[in-house]
Amino acid sequence: MTDKLLLTFNAGSSTVKIGIFALDGEGPKRVGKAVVDFASRPLMLHLKEGPTQFELPLRAESGDDLADLMDEVFSELDKHFDLRAVTAAGHRIVHGGDIFDGPVELDAEALEKIRTLTELAPLHQPQALRLIRAVRHLRPQLFQTGSFDTTFHATQPDLVRRFAIPRAWHDRGVKRYGFHGLSYEYVAGALARQEPNIAHGKVVIAHLGSGASLCATENGLSRDTSMGFSTLDGIPMATRPGWLDPGVLLHFLGPLGKPLEEVEDMLYHQSGLLGVSGLSGDTRELIEDDSRQAKEAIDLFTLRIAGEVCRLAATLGGLDALVFTAGIGENQPKIRKRVAERLRWLGVELDDDTNARNAVKISTSASRIAVYVIPTDEEQMIVEECLAILESMEQISAL
Repeated sequence: MTDKLLLTFNAGSSTVKIGIFALDGEGPKRVGKAVVDFASRPLMLHLKEGPTQFELPLRAESGDDLADLMDEVFSELDKHFDLRAVTAAGHRIVHGGDIFDGPVELDAEALEKIRTLTELAPLHQPQALRLIRAVRHLRPQLFQTGSFDTTFHATQPDLVRRFAIPRAWHDRGVKRYGFHGLSYEYVAGALARQEPNIAHGKVVIAHLGSGASLCATENGLSRDTSMGFSTLDGIPMATRPGWLDPGVLLHFLGPLGKPLEEVEDMLYHQSGLLGVSGLSGDTRELIEDDSRQAKEAIDLFTLRIAGEVCRLAATLGGLDALVFTAGIGENQPKIRKRVAERLRWLGVELDDDTNARNAVKISTSASRIAVYVIPTDEEQMIVEECLAILESMEQISAL
């Protein structure tokens, strides 16, 4: 298997992350990483091969059909990796609804079921489907799998997933699903390998990036999470508001007469840290800005994170550990420190030196709650799930 490659595709609203993995006797090993940035003009392909990085402008445009774009991306990747060796591709798909409880082969039946869930994730689901179809157009015989961001949270009790709305709507799918599941699954597994006794306990994982949420786990299983029906829910994010009184939406759509499209754009692209600060949705910029607006955005962000830690601890009935992950959680000590300061009453105490170094364990020996920094790797989860499906099919065919 040393000559085989697997690709992973992680489609976001403004980027596509591509992982290139080689297969050997010890499992999949990442050999390259690429990111297509849809926000740049012209489009850019950021490619990393070992220690070397490349910035490659792309001629193709993004649109409803990504075949031309992916054709160009594949051509560029083929200059660095032998894409003839690619045997399968795995995709991150945001929403699996109540239909999918694990990864699947992306055959025609699965694609149709994924399409029916588009109304539950109107920005992310179509992008993933366009990408799957583009890859299929280029490589019709390539085996493709889908890994879902929602399935990790299927272990949550019905009570946690329920809104206080008429039961008929819950039964029709209007419920809390939760997201960032691939990240939480990876981090829960990493914690179990490093600190098995802690991982079996009551843990809150904070996935803090441009999209952000928190998850309560017990014995490595999801018990509650901050995101609910959509990726707008929970704590404030770079450009999304997090929790919002439904009356605010009624006010915009009713008395103010705002069009639905305008409200949707505001909620997804103009709110959150960007909306509060009026400056940026990037915490790295805001934390270094002395303006009142920037400080208020950071204060609101850390206040809501700390508050959600406490809510999730109530679901768990206690708290043994807090884990920070994703871009902000892994790399920004100042944000972690401000969250920890708001949780001091709970017994959280950070060690300034280990926190500054982004060490794995950043709490002091006196802290009643253990605090960790564990890098996430969604692409690793995607490739492992893709490989598991491939291996199961080989085993079945061998029977």
